[in-house]
Formats: sequence, structure tokens, C-alpha cells
Amino acid sequence: MNFVVSPEWVEERLGKPGFSVIDASWYLPAHNRDPKAEYLAGHLPGAVFFDHDAVADTSSGLPHTLPAPEMFAAEMEALGVGSDHTIVVYDGPGYLAAPRLWWMLRMMGASDVYVLDGGLDGWRGEGRAQETGAPAPQPAKFVLDSKPHRVTSFEDMRDIVASGRSQIADARSAARFEAAEPEPRAGMRAGHMPGAKSLPSSSFAENGRFKSPEELRALFDEAGIDLGKPVVTTCGSGVTAAIITLALETLDHTDNTLYDGSWSEWGSRDDTPVATGKA
Repeated sequence: MNFVVSPEWVEERLGKPGFSVIDASWYLPAHNRDPKAEYLAGHLPGAVFFDHDAVADTSSGLPHTLPAPEMFAAEMEALGVGSDHTIVVYDGPGYLAAPRLWWMLRMMGASDVYVLDGGLDGWRGEGRAQETGAPAPQPAKFVLDSKPHRVTSFEDMRDIVASGRSQIADARSAARFEAAEPEPRAGMRAGHMPGAKSLPSSSFAENGRFKSPEELRALFDEAGIDLGKPVVTTCGSGVTAAIITLALETLDHTDNTLYDGSWSEWGSRDDTPVATGKA
């Protein structure tokens, strides 16, 4: 199924009732960028801003952990986004944090959700209209239909690593996966979960555009992922893992889950097995 939409597709629908656009930009500390400030300085007309760090379970001790469904629904309603809306999510470069919110929305009860191909960078590069500031949200109702079975917990992940009952697709860079370079967060061991396959999130798009289904399928084949079997996606902190999820769902693979704690959880513990080198 196609969950990626073109700038032209979005532009035709801007301002129509029941059509919502969300700026889900987020960056690592090393990027030294402020997504909220950039949003206020220029965004798609009518777009609202979603803060991954604020709309999260801050009690977990991990970065931007999935929030309680009620918290998520309240935030969507405050932004004027209804569960029955057609929703388009975007970020700056195209495929960094937008797929994470796409996944969250679908997991919480929205069904008509898409990612803008090319992101804000592509939109600006084509000279399309932008707005500044923040629009006043319209009343909306977000009816929850959460799907907790699509989230892998730490205990689930421990069992998966031990049993091999699901394939593990890791979205971090190959260098981090192999422990050839240290983790960007302090206190974490380097390497990967035993049995995991390396599928760097950067390989799914080129120049901000998502690759074709044929190219996506080839990426999974090259990584040794069997699309006829279950897959759990993981990354550094649960954000870019959703890029692999987006690719899987694009190829009609629905037997997948996302490990929300990801390497921030697994790599920071001293009771989890860690492998290094190539898969």
C-alpha cells in the first residue's frame, strides 16, 4: 500500500475540511537544530507542530517513549487533528522523524495517514507556499483504537533475541551496528542484538524521496530479511525504526512490531547480550 504522497497531492488538499498536516520534525542533539523554532519560521500552510520529546512517557527514563493513549489523543485534539481526518505528516529532510508519528497515529486509531515525500526541504526547494507562526487549531475528536500488540516491550525483545521467533531489523548506521563507532548517547555499549540484521534508515530514501517498492524489496533481500516472516524494527531510540516499518507496510508486510526502547534501552543495560561486527 502507498503511504507516501507527493507535494502536488498535498497542495491540492490544503485547507479542505478534515485534512490535517503535521510538522513532526525532530533532530539528534548533534544536529544542533531547534525543530520548533524552525517550524515557527516557516512551515506548510495550516500545519501544526508535534513535539516528540514532550508528547511521551517521560517517566520511562528513555527518550521519547510512546505516550499513554489518552495523552496522545488529548494532544491530537489540542492540535485540531481528528482520528477520522486525512493526515499528512512531514519532517525537514523527508524521512527522519515523520514515519515515527505516522506509525504512532496509526497505532492509536487513525487510519488515513501519509508521509510527505521530500519533506519540508523538498517543499521549499520547489518554491511552494509556506506560513509562519502557529495556526489556531480547529475543534477535533480523536477516538482511540490503540493497538498495543504492535509495540515490542523489553521482555518481548529479550524473548525474541533468545528464541529467534521474529527477525530483527536495525535502522542504525552500519558503523554503529558493527560497533565500529561509539553510540552518540553516553553510557551505552556499542554493537547490536544477536541475530539482528542491519538496515540503515538512510538507505530507504534518495535525495529525500522514498524508494520504489522494487528497490525497497531489494533492500530487505540484501539484508537477509524474509518478508514472509515476522519482523521487529529497532534503532537508537525508537524513531528511525519506523522508517523500516513504513517500508514494510508499503510492501504489504503487516506482521511487524516496533521495539520502542530500542538501543537506548538494550544497550544501556548490563544484563543484555550484545554482538559486534557484521550480521
